[in-house]
Amino acid sequence: MSAADGTAPPTNRDQALAEMYRQMDQLSLFGFWAVNTEKSHDEVERLKDARRAIPHLWKYADMEPILHASAELITMENSERRSLILVNPGLAPSRATVSTLYAAYRLNDPNEIMPPHRHSPNAVRFGLTGKQNFTGVEGENITFGPGDLVLTPHDTWHNHGNQGDEPAVNVSILDLPLVETLNATYFEHDYTEVVDGQRVRRKLQSDRFPSDYSAAVYGVGGLKPRFLSHQRGTGNASPMYVYRWEATLRALDRLRHYDGSAHEGITLEYIDPVSGASPYRTTAFFAELLRPGEKLLPVKQSASQIVVPFAGKGYTIVDGKRIDWTQFDCLALPGASWYEHVNTDPDNDAILFVSSDEPTLKALGFYRKHGKTVDGEIVRLD
Repeated sequence: MSAADGTAPPTNRDQALAEMYRQMDQLSLFGFWAVNTEKSHDEVERLKDARRAIPHLWKYADMEPILHASAELITMENSERRSLILVNPGLAPSRATVSTLYAAYRLNDPNEIMPPHRHSPNAVRFGLTGKQNFTGVEGENITFGPGDLVLTPHDTWHNHGNQGDEPAVNVSILDLPLVETLNATYFEHDYTEVVDGQRVRRKLQSDRFPSDYSAAVYGVGGLKPRFLSHQRGTGNASPMYVYRWEATLRALDRLRHYDGSAHEGITLEYIDPVSGASPYRTTAFFAELLRPGEKLLPVKQSASQIVVPFAGKGYTIVDGKRIDWTQFDCLALPGASWYEHVNTDPDNDAILFVSSDEPTLKALGFYRKHGKTVDGEIVRLD
């Protein structure tokens, strides 16, 4: 006997299954089995149906007016924080740009300094505009400009601001989504120092290191001073807190005549000068040079990336879709996506600042990288 629409009436088993699924949903349970090949009952596929990051581009031209408006409307009297977090549409409402990292753009008003704080996530600041961005880290007060990379490692006291007379914009990258997943997030704002034998709260850290300490101690690769301690902060991150753009650009220029990688061009990795490892155990950072008109071959890796074009213009093909970018935009590249970068300018370089959760995946044994040859053959790269 059929129903009015021609379908078979539910059996006692169908009704029992429906009731069981209802009870499981009510109790927040998931049944890991498959009763047929329909998607609604293919539990292997359903198990993978959690929210996931998608490729997405944020245009700086869209964000810049909001950065200026926020600087006018949100003052230090209202809040000690004023950043635009880039939320991946596939992960919303979670504050994540890719699954383990988020990017946040910030405009600091002239002569604006926020009080010190510290937190469990690792963070970096990468200068975009303005020559007087400021970050004080564990007593090293750092002034930085476009292209400079400043570390604020896990559990280090630091504060941000602008010591110049013009607005300054930087982009922050944090591993906060990963730390939140591990239920290890904390923030502290009660910075104190001992003054005349008494512990008092301070709005600025006292200098304990010269402002050029990072460059003076670690600025020459391959040579490490033996008379200094390199256990700065918690000792779990690079003791070099600022990587200057001038040095990075000189290194890229020295290497520009090499063939480079067919998949990643001329790429430099920012490293801990003491260990040779990534600055953080969770996150790696790269400067990637695309020479005029250069087109790279497709690559896919398990690591997720946040890509900020620092100079030039071009596009990236992600899983067959072209995404055009220009200076200071931000591109989310989720892991397991095929992508290829292209510099569309025949006369000028394009330089990408890349953040990746590669160290996390390598530590857990999940890192893989593949590329395609000119003939389309897939080869293992790492």
